[in-house]
Amino acid sequence: MKNAEAKNNRKTQSSRAHVTHEFPALFAPDSEILMLGSIPSPKSREQGFYYGHPQNRFWKVLAEVLREPVPATIDEKKAMLLKHKIALWDVLDSCTIVGASDTSIEDVVPNDISKIVAKTRIKRILCTGATAHKLYQKYCEAGTGMPAIKLPSTSPANCAVKFEKLVEIYKKAIR
Repeated sequence: MKNAEAKNNRKTQSSRAHVTHEFPALFAPDSEILMLGSIPSPKSREQGFYYGHPQNRFWKVLAEVLREPVPATIDEKKAMLLKHKIALWDVLDSCTIVGASDTSIEDVVPNDISKIVAKTRIKRILCTGATAHKLYQKYCEAGTGMPAIKLPSTSPANCAVKFEKLVEIYKKAIR
C-alpha cells in the first residue's frame, strides 16, 4: 500500500495541472513594499497562504531581516508583514505547472498588480525569484510603471544561495 501511495504521489507531482490562485493578496493602504512570487506551491495552496513549504526559507529570512521572531501561524505572518508595511502577492492568477516547478509554467494569466499599487503607497516591488521577475517584467511592469528588483528564491530548490547570503540580499532590498 505504501509503495503504491508513494508512486501515486510522484505521478501527481510530475503531472501538469492547471492551477488557480486560491487566496487573496495581503496588503494595507500604508503598504510600501510589494513582494511577489510566481504562483503558490502545492504546499502553500494546501495551507492557504504564501510560502507554506516547511523548508522554504522565506519566513526565516524575513524574520531575520525585520528583527522579528519567526512567525509560526498565518496570522503571525500577516501581522509581521503588515507591521513593516510589506504587501505580498503573486504575479500569476493562474497557469499550467508541474508541481512547484517554476520552469514548467505555461498558459499564464497574470494578476493585475496595478490594482494593489493604486490602493497603497507601494514604492518598491521585489520579486522572489528569477521566474517571478521575468513574468512581472513581461506581464505587469507596463501596468504599474514600476520596475521590480529580482531577489534570489528562498525555495528549498535554490540551495546554491545560503541563508546568510539571502538575509544580506533581502536586507539591502527591504531596508
